[in-house]
Amino acid sequence: MIISTRLLAIAFLLVPASVFGQVERVWLSHRTNDTSKLVVNWMTTEPGDSVVRFGRTSEYSNEVRVGNDTVMHHVEIPLAETGGVYHYAVSTGSQSSGDATFKAYPTDALRVAVVADWQGKPDLTAIINDDVHLLLTAGDNISNTHQLCGEGNKECVKPYAELIDRYPDLFRSTPFMPILGNHDKEMRPRGTKPPDEHVYDIDATAFRRFFELPDDEWKWHFDVPGFDVRFVALDLNHISDFGATWQACHAFHAGSQQFDWYQKLTSNESRQFVVTLYNERNASMRDQERGTWHDMFRKGTIAITGFGYYAERAEVDGFTYYNTSLSGKGDQYADPKSQFLKGEDSYILMTFTKKPMKLVVEIKGLDGNELDRKEYSGK
Repeated sequence: MIISTRLLAIAFLLVPASVFGQVERVWLSHRTNDTSKLVVNWMTTEPGDSVVRFGRTSEYSNEVRVGNDTVMHHVEIPLAETGGVYHYAVSTGSQSSGDATFKAYPTDALRVAVVADWQGKPDLTAIINDDVHLLLTAGDNISNTHQLCGEGNKECVKPYAELIDRYPDLFRSTPFMPILGNHDKEMRPRGTKPPDEHVYDIDATAFRRFFELPDDEWKWHFDVPGFDVRFVALDLNHISDFGATWQACHAFHAGSQQFDWYQKLTSNESRQFVVTLYNERNASMRDQERGTWHDMFRKGTIAITGFGYYAERAEVDGFTYYNTSLSGKGDQYADPKSQFLKGEDSYILMTFTKKPMKLVVEIKGLDGNELDRKEYSGK
């Protein structure tokens, strides 16, 4: 009897929580360019419908139900009010989550963090303490897909699920909008020379399957009208490999879909702030198309990349380029116009205010200390 009891206890511990009805992997995002709508995402072990209950308290005065039959759930909910906190819970059949909360977009100060190169999954307590309203990336959210999924598997989302599992409290309380780096699309080992088969899934199938993002998802833009700010995500990485089997990103030359889309987005200079995100070396990118990319970037406020493993701020023609990395003690490819350069694990915190209309950008260490700070006035 004693042996049987022990075996039963061990077996219970080895069964995933979701089998017993608990949904653990929940994350938030946006699929449209609209702050009054939020997508709640989760995964279940068994397929079923998708239900989100939400409201200003855990009494949940609202419900959105999608009658599908899936293990990957994406449900968009309307947010009628700004400021304060919303409560929510998800369910699929007998599987459900506990109560969780997220902040509605604010009316006084908007805090947005940007991270990159977090394959090592470091401690992000400093970002949690910053109490941000939105979490963005500058690419390379995972190491690759082939280690967990096998080579050439474009559909497998296991690496992204692992990322969510590493920071459950952060992702269930903060909308997350990542951008692509080459590692996010690496479906085969890169090797020392271009192989016969393509190394990267340029379409980023697994990334787009897992995340709900606006536009084409591999490129997107998102506006927060209350602070007159636009965030733009581009698919720019390893541009020197374009045309080879090492090609990692979509076309970026004049006349390409990406180039024309970004040019159109930046042609309207009426917004106070525009933040552009990508994953290529700043100095390399701004020289493309005879400097046209630099001219387009300059119509905005700042550009942020996660290309190198260091923290940097560079100033070029009155425009600021940033580099950030959660793994900041690696190789440095310093910008010729660098004004701040440090080999330290870092992230970027942006704080937008209305009175006065201002953006404060801080490069911060993972210990929460400020490494660099600059203020930008609205146009």
